[in-house]
Formats: sequence, structure tokens, C-alpha cells
Amino acid sequence: MASFEDFKLNKQLLNAIAEAGYEIPTEIQQKAITPLLAGQDVMGIAQTGTGKTAAFVLPLLMKLKYAQGQDPRALILSPTRELAMQIEENIRMFSRYLDLRTVLLYGGLGPKVQKEQLAKGCDIIVATPGRFLDLYLEGEINTKSLKFLVMDEADKMMDMGFIGKIHRILEVVPRKRQNLLFSATMSELVRKIAGDFLAFPTVIEVTEQATPAQTVTQTLYEVPNLRTKLNLLQYLLLDHESFHRIIVFCKTKAVADNVFHYLERKYGDEHVRVIHANKGQNTRINSINAFKEGNIRILVATDVAARGLDVSNVSHVFNFDVPIVIEDYVHRIGRTGRAFNSGDAITFCNPAEAYYIDKIEKLIRQEIPKKDIPVNVFIETTGFEERQAIAREIDNQKKKDDPDFKGAFHEKKYAIKAASRPRSSTKKKAGVKNKKGRS
Repeated sequence: MASFEDFKLNKQLLNAIAEAGYEIPTEIQQKAITPLLAGQDVMGIAQTGTGKTAAFVLPLLMKLKYAQGQDPRALILSPTRELAMQIEENIRMFSRYLDLRTVLLYGGLGPKVQKEQLAKGCDIIVATPGRFLDLYLEGEINTKSLKFLVMDEADKMMDMGFIGKIHRILEVVPRKRQNLLFSATMSELVRKIAGDFLAFPTVIEVTEQATPAQTVTQTLYEVPNLRTKLNLLQYLLLDHESFHRIIVFCKTKAVADNVFHYLERKYGDEHVRVIHANKGQNTRINSINAFKEGNIRILVATDVAARGLDVSNVSHVFNFDVPIVIEDYVHRIGRTGRAFNSGDAITFCNPAEAYYIDKIEKLIRQEIPKKDIPVNVFIETTGFEERQAIAREIDNQKKKDDPDFKGAFHEKKYAIKAASRPRSSTKKKAGVKNKKGRS
């Protein structure tokens, strides 16, 4: 497929595509747009950063064409507000010359403004499942005119506990509709649930599931503790030219805040921002926009930003913590190396996180290349509390794999008891038994 013109899209769409700087369709776009335009149900599986959003937005806009009536004709569901905002931004970009109305619905904000927008009439709703259901149950949304239902990042939707809400939404939308389901990973659970959602779908798997993009170079550092992770991060960031636009992923809000404050002291608050679930919606939006516009160098984030954060030319992604939900590794590193650009993903792994690295390598079917910590990085001694926490976590992992495992502490205690037991008493008991046996 040489260009977007081969899809026979209308002139308004082609102009918007050209102005957005899109020249060659990606593989998922080449394979998905034609069946979607033909009205087929589609299940698309592709690496993150390969243009899945445009793959379903372009045919959707082509089929809707122009504003019509008051009620929505297309519903796009997203697991997070960030991803919902990203999809809505793509729709606005591609529908620049089309007379189509889009409403964005998500929680974290009062529903008053969203209700007002719905009352004016819309053609497309982009929503998180919870907020959509809330407004539907309040009578603010009429679903009778819906002809298209899109579920983006379906696996994350299931991981986040939206299964019940998805089933409720499927009960209130018309049965006769076109369904689109897209994701970078697709578990067996999602495949089963997709059976309720898709009717004889065209399955498009442009790469093996959970395969990182070829444009991303991966590196793994085995780091003993938190302080050494900070030292290594600071050392690598000394190279301002190479590390010019960076996302640092942390597994908890507390760690994200600690890393942010550390980097803020080093580089100043004008170069670093943090986003996680405890940050207000406006703060998160402003931080993402500042990062996109190149006004800040470093964005620290929890996995709330792992999907839907579409920023061009991200030079490096750091996994400051290894993700516990192993599929999130693919989504995190997919924030770099997007749209034919190259990028680097660097992971820091302490002894307790090696368990998840092993599972990630099995998932992505490749070994992550290891590097030694540079000699100029000071390796801190692991403190007592952190050492205990790591030991407990390793015990929990062993228990998860072997329910009979009693724990390292239990084994140590048992070994001490056994060693301290007098040998003579054991022999004496054996002797008594022998005497009884002879009598």
C-alpha cells in the first residue's frame, strides 16, 4: 500500500492526513482500514506506537461523513482518561475539514460541562466506561442511533476491572452495529470476552502478541537498591544531548513523587513534571501538554500514562521499577520508538524484580540485553528496611510458585532448631525402640 489515497478516502480526510504529516500507512493501518470500510467486525492486535488509533479513526470518520441528528452514532471506549483524550485529539486532527461533533467523557471532573456538550448534539462519544454509564443512567445519552462501537486497549480495560461495566454497556447499545477491538496484547480472557462483543471478526495480528517494536533498543541494569537506582538515573541523564525527552515510569505514586522531588532538586521544577492518579485532572493535562510541546525534559509517571501518551520523539523510557503487570512493560517502552522513529528503553531491576523480568522475557520471547553499572556510579549499601522488604517480596514470589514453600525465615528457623537438637537423645530414643522391638 503506497499511500492513504489507495484507501479511497475522501478529499477532506486526505488533506487532514497530509497536514498531520502522515505519508505512509503503518502495517496495522494497511491491514485494518479496508475491512473496516467494508463494514466488518475487526479484532486488531499490534505493537503499541504503530498507529492503531488512526487505523480505526480514519474509517470511522469516512463512514460518518457529516453531522447528523442529535444522538451519537459512534462510541469509543478507553480504559483511561489520558488515552480517551489522545483519541479525541486524533479525531479532531483528522476531522478538521469534516462537519462532525465529538464529545469527550471521563471522570475526575464534574459532569455539568459534559452534560451541556451532550445536549448540543454529537456524532462521536469518546469515553471511559464508568462516566459513560453514569451519564447514560441519568438519561443524558440516547444510544438508539449507535452504529459503531470501538474498544481500545481491551486487555487493560479487563485488567482494570471494567468487565462488568462493559457487559452493561453491551446491553444498552443496539445489537446491529459494527464492532472494533484493538490492543497491543490479547490474553485468553480477553479473547473469551471478545466472543460477547464481536461476531465472526476479521482478526488482524500484524506482529506476534506482546512483541516490542523493532525501533526500540532495550537495556537492563541489575541495581541493588533504590538509592543506587537514583544515582544511575542521574548519571545517565548527564548526557543532555542524547537524553533530551524522557519518561520515567514508577510502580507507585509514592515512588513517583520521590523520584520527581529528587530530579526537581537536581534540574529545577521547570524541567520536570509528575503525573499519577492523585494529581488533579488539569495538572495532568498541563503536564502532558508541556511535555509534548518540549517545554519540559523529564516526565515522571505511574502506569496511568503508559497507554495513550502519544508524544513524538521521546528519546528514552526508563522503567525505574519493573512493572508487576508484565504486559505493561510492552506499553511503557512503546512510548518511545513511535511512528518509524528509534528510541531506547532502559530498565532498572533490583533482586526482587528479577522474578518479573523473567516473566517479561517469556512474554516478549526475547532476552533483554544486560549492561553493567558504569564505574562512575556509586553503588549504595542496601538499608535494613529495604533489605527486609526485598527478602519478603522474594518469599512471596516463591510462595506464589510453590504453595508448600514456608519462607526463608521459616527455613532458617527450622535449620537452627535441627542443628541445636542433641544427637545423643536421638540415639537414646532409637535404642529404646530397639529394646521394645526385641521384647
